[in-house]
Amino acid sequence: MFTAMTPRRVAAAAATAALLVPLAACGSDDDGKKDTGGKQDSGKKTELTVLAAASLTDVFATAGKAYEKDHPGTTVKFSFAGSQELAAQVEQGSPADALVTADTKTMDDLQADTNDPSVIAKNRLVIAVGKGNPKNIKDLDDLAKSDNKVVLAASEVPVGRYSKEILDTQKIKVKPVSQEANVRAVLSKVELGEADAGLVYKTDVTAAEGKAGAVDIPDDENAIAEYPAATLKASENTDAADEFVQWLSSDEAQKILADAGFQQP
Repeated sequence: MFTAMTPRRVAAAAATAALLVPLAACGSDDDGKKDTGGKQDSGKKTELTVLAAASLTDVFATAGKAYEKDHPGTTVKFSFAGSQELAAQVEQGSPADALVTADTKTMDDLQADTNDPSVIAKNRLVIAVGKGNPKNIKDLDDLAKSDNKVVLAASEVPVGRYSKEILDTQKIKVKPVSQEANVRAVLSKVELGEADAGLVYKTDVTAAEGKAGAVDIPDDENAIAEYPAATLKASENTDAADEFVQWLSSDEAQKILADAGFQQP
């Protein structure tokens, strides 16, 4: 049964409606989302951890800055060491997103922990000598002379393995004064005068900026190092890590690597 509203009830209903209108305007929009006054939420911040061979220290510092500039919101943090040390970190479960080694063997041994790798650069070995080459070292044969102090990388290190391959092929016996954990340690010994010569990558001497010299090794006596890059299966930033590894093969990244003396893959 319909009951007519009294003037008092009509007035009360009108007052209630007037109060509800502004409350509705302060609530949510049609999609149920909170009104932010037209401002968009900032994008997700991502920090990538990349394990990289020691010989990439200088060039990746440049590459990392270029990548961050092109990818706002992404920070790339590098951890440099000998490839065998990086492999140990991966096997021990150290948190990281991508890996770049100085040889394919180390990467191949980590198939259970990495996604498919791709070679992003190549390198070659040279004889590192003191500034001005005070011992007048001319070739690999000079490394076998007893009055020359020679430092090499340990055999489990990629550059150490390449060095052994070169010397064994040429049947040159060298008694190193020390065997180092990575190529930068070899170069440091030469720069400091603690060794007269050492076998390192060409790019390491280039990065030394005059603190050491280089004696080229002929192509038919040399070894070519390949640098594979891969994302790690344990990465918590899979998409971002994959994007970075793919970027390393881009024209921009390849130019940075070439400018540092690396060869095209």
